[in-house]
Amino acid sequence: MDAQQALLVVVFAVLTLVFVWLSLIFAGQEAAVTRVTRTSLNNQSLETQTDEGLTRFEQAKRLRKIAAVQTLVADRNAAASSASFFRIGTNVLSGVSLVMIVAQFSAQWWLDGLVGLVGAIVIGVFSVLLRPRMTGTGKPLDLMVRHVRLMRLAVALTPFARVSGLGRAFREDGDGNLSDDEEIEKIRTEQGKAMVDRIVEATDLDPDVAEMLHNVVGLSDTLTREIMVPRTDMVCVSKNETLGAAIRMFSRSGFSRIPVTGEDVDDLIGMAYLKDAVQATAFNPQAKSRRVQTIARDPLLVPESKPVDDLFHQMQRERQHIAMVVDEYGGIAGLVTIEDAIEQIVGELADEHDKTQHRDPEKISGDAWKMPARTPISDLEDIFEIDIDEDDVDTVYGLLTKLLGRVPVVGQSAVTHGLRLTAVDSAGRRKKVSMIVVEPASSPLAAGRGKEDLKRRE
Repeated sequence: MDAQQALLVVVFAVLTLVFVWLSLIFAGQEAAVTRVTRTSLNNQSLETQTDEGLTRFEQAKRLRKIAAVQTLVADRNAAASSASFFRIGTNVLSGVSLVMIVAQFSAQWWLDGLVGLVGAIVIGVFSVLLRPRMTGTGKPLDLMVRHVRLMRLAVALTPFARVSGLGRAFREDGDGNLSDDEEIEKIRTEQGKAMVDRIVEATDLDPDVAEMLHNVVGLSDTLTREIMVPRTDMVCVSKNETLGAAIRMFSRSGFSRIPVTGEDVDDLIGMAYLKDAVQATAFNPQAKSRRVQTIARDPLLVPESKPVDDLFHQMQRERQHIAMVVDEYGGIAGLVTIEDAIEQIVGELADEHDKTQHRDPEKISGDAWKMPARTPISDLEDIFEIDIDEDDVDTVYGLLTKLLGRVPVVGQSAVTHGLRLTAVDSAGRRKKVSMIVVEPASSPLAAGRGKEDLKRRE
């Protein structure tokens, strides 16, 4: 064997080892991509953000890789098909490399082909047998994160995996059956719930802690539209309002973040923050005449079909406490806060003011009554001996909302059937009106409340 043949043997030997290595990687990726769930990715993202042993640079680098894996998992069947394609391709190429090595020692073509065929088969079987060990418990996610760049390149080089119908993730068939991806998520969720049940039974956990664990496992089953504040209950401010008027709106509503809208709710301009309004006007009183549009921040938009666990981690990652929920047609369906997501784990966050919602109507002076917002209209009719024909609302709060045409805030009032209804107090985490004063519109106190409401509007 001369020097040139020896060099070729070395080159093809190195190529064979590279192709075998790639075959093993793609075999592992093919199995891992079908086992990694969105919940495990979200948990990994949270662990990375809270890992004090990582520098900012290392955290950002790992979070980018996790985000790339999320993209692959979003169309897991296409990614698995790409990995399978390259696994088979590298097996074939390793066989070809073996043929080239044998060809340097033998001139018999049939021997070269036999060695190449047997070698490719052995490597293929080896990669398939080794694949389960490479993707054992806890390893699929780490494996995908480690080789995510290689997988992204493989997916980019095999666009036919997406357009050929192989990428069926997050879709349903004609009979409405769950897709492969959803089936995997469902199985993982059921396994998680069963594991929590076993832990609870084995350790005799406190019932509240057990309930929280069940809530955490079930987060992926809850969609954003189930926890959001619907658009009908949103307090918004027009883009043409001044900063002074916006600050009064913040004060009366009790919110520190309010959507800024244009012609209607769907014409979303951005989010106004109380701290921005105060910062702009605290040392410059003239700034109160500026439009609130000038301090509007870009809103975080999320689809109403987004699972709550994904929502929670996205808001945490982007450091946003409030997001606007968009429906399938691009309209605003409502808004959601990070507290809404937390409530799905720890339960309803009530405060000391929420007890006012369960009080009975109280006579405060003359013919004036102070009523909780949830007071039925029938109680109002009995107290004032009138008939209010409103079939589409059931409570005093609903009646005031209908009269105003928007969500009421403290101080606003409206008149119907000779009665003035005035919002006088708010309570709860969402700062909804909790108490309403109802009195004859002709009384001096009612007239005064009407004048105060008019001044606020001006």
